[in-house]
Amino acid sequence: MSYIAMHDTLLTTMVSAAKEAGAFQMSEFRRREPGWGDAKAAHDFVSFVDIESEGRIKSILKAALPDAAFYGEETEKERSPGYTWIVDPLDGTTNYLSGLDHFSVSIALWKGEKPLLGVIYKPVTEELFTAEAGQGVWRNGNRLPRSRTMVCGAALIATGTPYRSPDTVQSFYGALDRVLKTFRDVRRWGSAALDLCYVAAGFFQGFWEVDLQPYDVAAGLLMLEETGIPYSTFQGTVYDPFKHRSLVTGWPGIYETLSQQVASAYGSLE
Repeated sequence: MSYIAMHDTLLTTMVSAAKEAGAFQMSEFRRREPGWGDAKAAHDFVSFVDIESEGRIKSILKAALPDAAFYGEETEKERSPGYTWIVDPLDGTTNYLSGLDHFSVSIALWKGEKPLLGVIYKPVTEELFTAEAGQGVWRNGNRLPRSRTMVCGAALIATGTPYRSPDTVQSFYGALDRVLKTFRDVRRWGSAALDLCYVAAGFFQGFWEVDLQPYDVAAGLLMLEETGIPYSTFQGTVYDPFKHRSLVTGWPGIYETLSQQVASAYGSLE
């Protein structure tokens, strides 16, 4: 089988796995009192829906590529110099547990240190993003155009509050103050995977957050790359989701100013 055919087959499998998990999530959505779930850590929650979703995804992916390692949010966290599946079975768990309809399934296949394939699926609306390295990004089957230069005053910026990062709270509000004075407005929606998709699609034009996990961004980073959108740590170094705490991205013309503002607010944080 050629690489192209193999990638097409794997991408189809990833979409099937995401939709399988999404259908299960919808079958359980809003069936309980708001705020249910178990605490993993302060302000960090998990439910049987997360765990079951990851199990379903894992079984499908493992069958498709048995030799690949699996790095998931809820179960094993193994990496390989070859292929690694990186999975967030339910990105936006807090939204889900509260009955808010903004959450997603994120599945990526990395080869070594680089993303190769990515799928992000929003079950509520059946919005589907797919990407392949060197081949572009599609939203619901339509290819996304490359990003273009924008002016700051027209840009809507997304972020995530530092709920698991108390050492950065003051820096966050310092950055927020700068950003609100420069850009159109700021949104915090609660699913970093969808935030990155929406930057790639142009619904947001910039994003910053600290202490994201690899499974939060593994698919979304590929979508940024394939639409020509720069990203880095706050210090401007090449972002490694397994190493760095900070991520900033934005369309050309936005990224330059946003990255300067967050670097100023957060100091030496990388």
